[in-house]
Amino acid sequence: MATLLILFQMLTNADTKVLADFTNSSNLSDWYIVNDVVMGGRSDSGFFLNGDSCAVFKGYVSLENNGGFAMVKHMFDPIEIEKHSKIIMKIKGDGKRYQIRLKSQLSQAHSHINYFSTTGDWQVIEIPFKDFYASFRGRRLSYPNFYAAQLSELAFLIVNKKAEDFKLKIKWIALK
Repeated sequence: MATLLILFQMLTNADTKVLADFTNSSNLSDWYIVNDVVMGGRSDSGFFLNGDSCAVFKGYVSLENNGGFAMVKHMFDPIEIEKHSKIIMKIKGDGKRYQIRLKSQLSQAHSHINYFSTTGDWQVIEIPFKDFYASFRGRRLSYPNFYAAQLSELAFLIVNKKAEDFKLKIKWIALK
């Protein structure tokens, strides 16, 4: 019930923009899996809706063949974000650390990234845009932290330098 109340408050707040709401089913056609197989690795993951009113990013990260990551990304037409200062999401993880990635333009080679840790319980996590730093293929770039007028992509990535199963449930993602 608390999830519905928070979501209702967000939807009725003019300063909040919901990017994804999986509580009432949703279309996953603009979400894409990118695993380390693109460079010879053996990790495997999927993204699906479950009966618990959420989306699930689940799989196995393998270190074979210099692999070690799994990612799900959401690409969309650019949206204006000047009125927003942070991303907020309701998630339930497995006690592992995940990375969230933002791109202002799909053509960008780099992403702006930040990490969050999960507890095994449902959490509402807020991360200010100013805390996202530029990165390309795991290397920090000497670009300014995220400051953009628009957003075109967000992604979740697991890359903990160890072979492991993972499972991240997502109820909703919004800008605040």
